[in-house]
Amino acid sequence: MNILFVCTGNTCRSCMAEAIFNSICDIDGVRAYSAGISIVPGSKTSKHSASLVMNNLSHDISKRSAVQLTSDMINNADLILTMTNYMRDLIASNSPKKSNNVFSLCEYAGVKGEISDPYGGSIDVYSKTYDQLKNIIGKVLIKIKEDKGIF
Repeated sequence: MNILFVCTGNTCRSCMAEAIFNSICDIDGVRAYSAGISIVPGSKTSKHSASLVMNNLSHDISKRSAVQLTSDMINNADLILTMTNYMRDLIASNSPKKSNNVFSLCEYAGVKGEISDPYGGSIDVYSKTYDQLKNIIGKVLIKIKEDKGIF
């Protein structure tokens, strides 16, 4: 099962979500990836995102390049989780065959709200986003296990 996390630039939220999910996922054959709807070519993971992932997960993503979302990525994903409802709607309307597989991250986890973009914020702003992602992704993992009948 391929899970695709999507945000705007793939330097903050979605790359943290990918790292968090892959670090806690204990289901064989389930792997997360991430991409951005509108990346800046040549951009790398933000220093605060990389620092939080290193400090919390001991995983270095500091040299990771942003990945542009493509139609192939959408078509190869079994589940697409976006950071906002707008991104969900944009992907679903542009990829109608995959619209049943696209959800906002909060929506899929049964949580109200969206994942706000910490871009340009302090480490405290990024830390709040990281904690929000960690909490919600834990709920996503439980839902996937329930859907697969693993519990």
